[in-house]
Order: sequence, then C-alpha cells, then structure tokens
Amino acid sequence: MENSATVEFENDNNQEGNSVLKKVLMTFAIFALVYGILLSVGMIGSGFKLASGGKEGAKAIFAFAKNPIMGLILGAFATALVQSSSTVTSVIVSLVATGGLSVSMAVPMIMGANIGTTVTNTIVSMAHINDKDDFGRAFSAATIHDFFNLCAVAIFLPLEMAFGILEKTSAAITGMMNFSMQTNVKDFNFIKPITKPVIGGTQDLFVSMGMGNAAVGVLMSIFGVLLIFGSIFYMGKILKKLMVGKARDIFHKTIGKGPITGIASGTACTVLVQSSSTTTSLIVPMAGNGLLSLKEVYPFTLGANIGTCITALMISLTISGPGAEAALQIALVHLLFNVFSVIVIYGIPALRNIPLNGAEKLSIVAQEKKYLAFAYVGLIFFGLPGLCYGVSKWMY
Repeated sequence: MENSATVEFENDNNQEGNSVLKKVLMTFAIFALVYGILLSVGMIGSGFKLASGGKEGAKAIFAFAKNPIMGLILGAFATALVQSSSTVTSVIVSLVATGGLSVSMAVPMIMGANIGTTVTNTIVSMAHINDKDDFGRAFSAATIHDFFNLCAVAIFLPLEMAFGILEKTSAAITGMMNFSMQTNVKDFNFIKPITKPVIGGTQDLFVSMGMGNAAVGVLMSIFGVLLIFGSIFYMGKILKKLMVGKARDIFHKTIGKGPITGIASGTACTVLVQSSSTTTSLIVPMAGNGLLSLKEVYPFTLGANIGTCITALMISLTISGPGAEAALQIALVHLLFNVFSVIVIYGIPALRNIPLNGAEKLSIVAQEKKYLAFAYVGLIFFGLPGLCYGVSKWMY
C-alpha cells in the first residue's frame, strides 16, 4: 500500500511538473508569436513599398476601394475566407501605415470585417441541426450577431459617407493622445530596432538571388501576410489552451447578471483568447442546450465585438514612422465603430429589438425548413456582397 501511494504521489508530481513546463513553453511561444506579428507588419510595409513603387503606386493598387461599398465587400469577404477579423484588421492597419490605404478608404473595410467574422457562429450552430429545438436556439444565438452587425453597418456606413464621424472622432483622439504625451505617435521607435535586422536580411537575401525590387516586394508582402495569419492563428490556439478556462469562469460568473456585465464579460473573454469567433462560438452550444436564453447571449456577443479590437490596437501601437498616426487612427476606428454601435443600437429599445426579433423569426423558419439555414449563409456572405457589387457599379 505504501509503495502504491508513493508511486501515485510521484506520478502526481510528474504530471504537475509537466503541466508547469508546458505552460512555460506556451508562454515563450506566445512571446515568439507576438514577435512574429510585429515582424510581419514591418515585412508587409517594406514589401508593399517595394512592390508598388512607393506611396503613389500603392494608392493606385487600391484605387478600387475608393468606392465604400466595394471596401465593405472586400473586408467582409476577406474575413469570411480567413475566419479572423483580427487578421484582416491587422493587415488593414499595416497597409494604412505604409500609405497604401487612406483611413477613409479603410473604414468600410473595417466595417466589412465585422460582418465577415459572424459566419463562424452560424457554422457552429449547424452541429445542432438534427434536433429541432436545440437547432432553433443555437441558430438564433448565432444569427443575432449577424443581425446586429448588419444593423450597425446600415446605420454607420451612410453616416460615415456623409459626415466622416468615425474618421474625425478617431483623428481627434489621436491628436489628444499626442498632445497629452507631449510627443508624437510616429516618434515611438522601440520596435524597429528588433525587427529591422530580420526584414533587412530577408530583403538582402532576395536581392542577392537576382530579383528586382517589384519581385522582392511581392515576396516579402506574401511572406508577411502568411506570417501574420500563422502568428495570430497559433497564438489564438495557445491562448485558448491557457486562458479558455479562465474565460469560461468569467463567463459563468457574469452572464445573466444584466446587460452591462454581459457586455463586459464578452469583452474580457475575447481579450483573453484573442478571438471573437472563439468566444461567441462558446455560447452557441450552451444556448442550443437551453442553458442560456437569447437575451443573455445578446450582450455577451456585443462585448465580443469590442474585445476583438484589441489585436489591431496593439499592433498599431508598435508602428513607428510617418504612418504611425494613421495606423493608430484606423485601429481606433474599429474600436469606436463597435462601441458606438453598442451604444446606439443596444441603447435605444426600438433598435435593440431588431436583431433580437430578426434572429428569433429566422430561427423559427430554419427549424421548419433547415435547407433555408444553408441558403441564409449563402445569401448573407455571398449573395449580399454580389448585390452590393452590382449596386456599386451602378452608383459609381
């Protein structure tokens, strides 16, 4: 018995030691992936400048995005493809920093990214399709995100086109930050020294292989985009393993205690796992099983929208040079868009009920005719962008 107890004690110690070692290794991996994100931003910027022949060439490449509807479509479609609004907004921030995109051109793309990220929840809800009641609850919990983000774009895109509310507000905040710090955002240069050697070495390597500037720029841009995709993807995976338990704890302690705590918990959970798709996908099965009502899911989803802005904000604060202010500004646009949307839509009862009623009615239809759920995904993420493209061609 004593030997058995000793062996069991030693096994427990070994397991605990392995667990600690695993957490240490994952923490180091996170730091490495953060460096990968910083490196990718610089890689995209340098490559884009080389490939486009400078700022004017970059502007010509993105001339099609001067049409705000096309910018919206591009943001939504890109995010639906890569299943990460954090990735898409991070790429947008880096392009704005290089001068390839102006802030006004990038604003509709940021809005589109909000729409594109919602497809994940809907796909997750399909897992309940064999049970009519569970599917109805899960599908409504997923699509309330869609309805809210579509309402937000329907309200704020016309306002932005007419008055530039988000662009002007973000510019004012950036200006106040510069004034309060008695310095300029572009003067920060603590990241460049640690990324420049690798970026410069990569460029020199391609040049030594006999490639021209355009080819080197294209390769560096492609490598940078792949690096940012991979870094954010794997960082999300690791953070999910490290933090998802804590995220669930926050979720269980706060959900259902009112809209403010629901929004706050959605924001906190998304910041912890760096993925709104992950946090909103956590609640869809719980809603499907009847553990949460749609009214409890709703504010949590809005918080997830706000929490997902953290990645682009962090990246913008690491950018130095002439494009630093613009990079911070477009990251703030993303945050302001989501905060203003919550204040306006959720704050006004008549507007608050539109996503709620839309999700409930759509789920009733989908319960009876399940093929319409698949048709809905095709319509929202492919048919609607196609319609918007046709409208934009007619208008512009």
